Amino acid sequence: MQFADFNAVASVGALGFGLMQVYFFLAVVVPAMRGKGAKAPQKPWEAAEGLEWEVPSPAPFHTFETPPKLDSTATRVIG
Repeated sequence: MQFADFNAVASVGALGFGLMQVYFFLAVVVPAMRGKGAKAPQKPWEAAEGLEWEVPSPAPFHTFETPPKLDSTATRVIG
């Protein structure tokens, strides 16, 4: 009897957590599996710098046929 209140609070919390899992599944997982939504552009981050942002999406099997030329800080592709 001394833990009945704590048990009730934990039960309500568990119910809320379970309902949020169902909501996540219906709002995120199901639409993602159906393929709804806009496709991501090839370069979604226009101001991003670095070698990893130069690769198209999805990445090809051989990412770079020839090694890219980088600047002295190795953060930007030259040419």
